[in-house]
Amino acid sequence: METITRIITPEEAGSTVRHILKATLHFSSHAISRLTRAETGILVNGVRSRTTRILEAGDPLTVETGAPRPPRPAVTPGDWPLPVVWEDGHLLVVNKPAGMTAHASNFVPDTPTVAGALAWERGTEFVFHPVNRLDKGTTGLMVVAKSGYVHDLLRRSLHTPRFYREYRGICMGCPQPLHGTVDAPIGRNEASVVARMVRPDGVPAVSKYEVLARGGGMSFLKLVPQTGRTHQLRVHMAYLGCPLAGDWLYGKEKPELIGRPALHSYALKLVHPVTGEVLELTAPLPADMERLMKDMKSDHI
Repeated sequence: METITRIITPEEAGSTVRHILKATLHFSSHAISRLTRAETGILVNGVRSRTTRILEAGDPLTVETGAPRPPRPAVTPGDWPLPVVWEDGHLLVVNKPAGMTAHASNFVPDTPTVAGALAWERGTEFVFHPVNRLDKGTTGLMVVAKSGYVHDLLRRSLHTPRFYREYRGICMGCPQPLHGTVDAPIGRNEASVVARMVRPDGVPAVSKYEVLARGGGMSFLKLVPQTGRTHQLRVHMAYLGCPLAGDWLYGKEKPELIGRPALHSYALKLVHPVTGEVLELTAPLPADMERLMKDMKSDHI
């Protein structure tokens, strides 16, 4: 079970365990309730403690960050390559290849998964909490928390300056103007099981785009999602009349160009939720998008 330990500072002395858990470590009331029922959920100086205990300066407060949650379906390990870009005791960042989903799906049960690749390398007991999920066809940086506690903290910071995400994409045509913001709500396409669409009764969705280069009837894009809706960047580019190259769902399937939607999670900048360290990571374009860039014979903007 993963734990986190905080040494109580002189300024925090006199606070209750509950106050530190809520105000400083950002545990929810429900999570604290779960911790109180666990034998080693909350320890002060190595001894099980009540949440009403008054803390003194120098007290080590140790809390289980992997608090019990409903069991997940068993993960099937698979020997699938999954580069790890960065890791510590609380989280890791992987460079997901195309064709891999986060979890197994009933629709495509034999598809390689991030969960399965990590289980192969680290054992099936490895706790897997994906933070920023990527579509099966999308490549690039994906954050995985090692505990429910860290996962909750990271999810709260998504779409804030504490968790910045930047994508690269290649679209058909060239959006006008060459940079801008798409503010268009997204909802289900009732004619499809999986597709989304821009619709007035959808949930708010905002994406920023910038054309970095263009040529050969295509454009190379910088894309920054301000919200996190299913297929958001793909839907918004199609809404602009410039679907991503290879996007069979929102544009046209063009295997001669690329066998998937040309979208890559390129850069992350996030504040580590436990240590406060600022992580700035990038992942180079995958080979299929590099080839497409060469085919564009692009003129840089």
